[in-house]
Amino acid sequence: MRSLGIDLGEKRIGISVSDSTGLIAQPLLTLKRRIGKRFPMSSLKTIIEEHQVEHIILGLPLALSGKDTDWTTVVRELGKNLETTFKLPVHLVDERFTSSRAERIISTSNMSKKKRRDKKLVDTISAVLILQSWLDRNQNL
Repeated sequence: MRSLGIDLGEKRIGISVSDSTGLIAQPLLTLKRRIGKRFPMSSLKTIIEEHQVEHIILGLPLALSGKDTDWTTVVRELGKNLETTFKLPVHLVDERFTSSRAERIISTSNMSKKKRRDKKLVDTISAVLILQSWLDRNQNL
């Protein structure tokens, strides 16, 4: 069972995918998001088909208090749209602190300074963290 992790941002969309056993999340890519433009459904469709995805895991950006924000509403609407479009279950996962965790992971890696400053990498690693947290909680699906 392969699952797809998505970290939706205003400028970029981090994408991760699980291995075929559904146990390990792996970074895939970062899609560019143009403000005011629609979500890149055709790119996502290609990824879903290519990797034979069965579940979509979408990071839910809650406030520190755990309450919804304006951005949370946008993400929830996207989740409903993805379910309708791809006929796949969409699972929302609390993504609080994933960006800071991703930045910490990157800063302690052996990557070059230039690579560590790449914002796309933070989005992709955040998508991995979102997906892995869901995989860890749902191993028996």
